[in-house]
Amino acid sequence: MRQLQITNVSKSFRDINVLNQVSLTCNTTNIIGLFGRNGTGKSTLLKIVFGTVNADTISLNYDKKSILVKKVIPSQIVGYLPQESFLPKQIRVRDIVPMFFQRIEDQELVFYAPKIRTFDHKRVGELSLGQRRYLEVLLIGNLEHPFLFLDEPFSMIEPLYKEEIKNTLTKLSKYKGIVITDHYYDDVLDITNKNYLLKDSKLHQIQSKEELIKMNYLTKNSN
Repeated sequence: MRQLQITNVSKSFRDINVLNQVSLTCNTTNIIGLFGRNGTGKSTLLKIVFGTVNADTISLNYDKKSILVKKVIPSQIVGYLPQESFLPKQIRVRDIVPMFFQRIEDQELVFYAPKIRTFDHKRVGELSLGQRRYLEVLLIGNLEHPFLFLDEPFSMIEPLYKEEIKNTLTKLSKYKGIVITDHYYDDVLDITNKNYLLKDSKLHQIQSKEELIKMNYLTKNSN
């Protein structure tokens, strides 16, 4: 089992304290849900660990060994899926896969994934939101990183591909640690085994949807 310990993360933007000594531990086989309203720092936390945003304070331990917070080091440990699509729109799916994987057996993990053959001849710009997001999850998820951070993988995509993404993440969690932030809470709760709410610059562990209601993240009428 691999372990990533993130401790004492603090981050302020001007006079706004977004994260205040936040700590999170993720082991391989964990799928962790990270909830919070817009602007509470969820995406910022993921970007800090990945190395694209600087923290005011942070400590990282990988398998109980301290690591420096430099872009090249966390990015070898953490695969990161941003909210925005990062794939070039003019390239066909079948040509993008070899750009991520040199070995044929690694490419086949994507090419033989369910439903990929139905659109591997298309250009990325021709894909639906669900197809594109599913492809991105397969590409990032099958890289060698032991940990995977996903920023809104379910947002605005069709139900068919939500299910494929959930199935993919469940399979990957057998040997990877995964952190997901998304407002589509039912989809997240379907596959997570640990959950947290980021509120008032702090992380609060959540055991159920009812606790999300008690913490005023959801309303009582949430379905």
